[in-house]
Amino acid sequence: VDNKQLDLKSEDIESMDATKLSHFIQRNNLHLVTEYNPMTAIGLFNSMIPIHLLMMMNKASPEYEESLHRYQEAAKLFQGKILFILVDSGVKKNGKVISFFKLKKPQLPALAIYQTLDDVWDTLPITEVSVEHVQNFCDGFLKGKRLVSVRLQWTPNLNISLMVFFREKIMNQKKRCQRWNSDFSLLLLRRTK
Repeated sequence: VDNKQLDLKSEDIESMDATKLSHFIQRNNLHLVTEYNPMTAIGLFNSMIPIHLLMMMNKASPEYEESLHRYQEAAKLFQGKILFILVDSGVKKNGKVISFFKLKKPQLPALAIYQTLDDVWDTLPITEVSVEHVQNFCDGFLKGKRLVSVRLQWTPNLNISLMVFFREKIMNQKKRCQRWNSDFSLLLLRRTK
């Protein structure tokens, strides 16, 4: 059921407090790659993983299936460290996400990495998605190396509506998610006793 992603034995659960169990659940409740859409946006931005890697690519392109497979393979290398997200550039509403990273359609496919804590991000237009390209880009970002030195500047030209939308959704859903995680953690603890 969990695609062998849950590597937690019952004796580990017994020695784990509710906070640690909640963190484990939050880290492991997403797929290796999550497709961005209005429904998943809340969970993505509410994630405890502060670094997000977005692959922006048109799902209708002939290279999509193979590219997604390679992206998933790279995601395994960074599971729990970087949240891997797919943004379908063929969906008109996703244009705001693409423009947020100052990319244009001719520059796609592209990777964009974003650190939610300090609003630092970087982009990498690519002609081919490979495990090596993704790994090198992520490793470089984690080591503080940027291809493009970018820090968000709050100016009138920045697409603030996107950030406001995310923050409002997060604030509205945060209490519900926390309550659900607490209830779920308690349920798991009760089952193990």
